[in-house]
Amino acid sequence: MPYLDLVYRVRKEFGVPTFAYQVSGEYSMLAAAAERGWMERERVMLESLLGFKRAGASGILTYFARDAAKVLRG
Repeated sequence: MPYLDLVYRVRKEFGVPTFAYQVSGEYSMLAAAAERGWMERERVMLESLLGFKRAGASGILTYFARDAAKVLRG
């Protein structure tokens, strides 16, 4: 998440599809917080992915992929 400004700048400067990778440490931090009841898993997952999208990412590689797909399918 701290490098979303770079995703934005690459997308804006080069105008090409730009993919982002949510590193395992960030995923683990969010998943652990959700397991402890500090955050709602679904909400924090979607919020983190939305941040990538808002920065301009065309695609996001994430450990949340299966869970996000289930939620987005409804």
